Amino acid sequence: MLTVATKTVADTLVLHCHGRLVRGEDSALLCAAVQYHGQDVVLDLGGVTAIDAAGIGALLSLQAAGIYLKLMNPTGAVREVLKLTGMDAVFEVHEGVQLNESMAPDVVGLRPILA
Repeated sequence: MLTVATKTVADTLVLHCHGRLVRGEDSALLCAAVQYHGQDVVLDLGGVTAIDAAGIGALLSLQAAGIYLKLMNPTGAVREVLKLTGMDAVFEVHEGVQLNESMAPDVVGLRPILA
């Protein structure tokens, strides 16, 4: 099961994803993110244990709908699928990023998504 929690950190919208981003579970991500049409969104994938073609399709659908996604902290399994499918070149991916309330977005390299 995929759960998505939203949080604003230093004026940046972050969607924290936990679980499996796979066929049948991808709708949780779509529902959480679709309300941010025209905005930039950071997806924290640190809690995602698996992703399949449907999960990749959900990410692409959101981007096609005008939601610019920046992927943060993908797990090894997610990173491998992104690399295998060439999606690591399509999405901006950041690893080892920890966000907290006191950090400015430019400190963690997130400033460009706010431009």
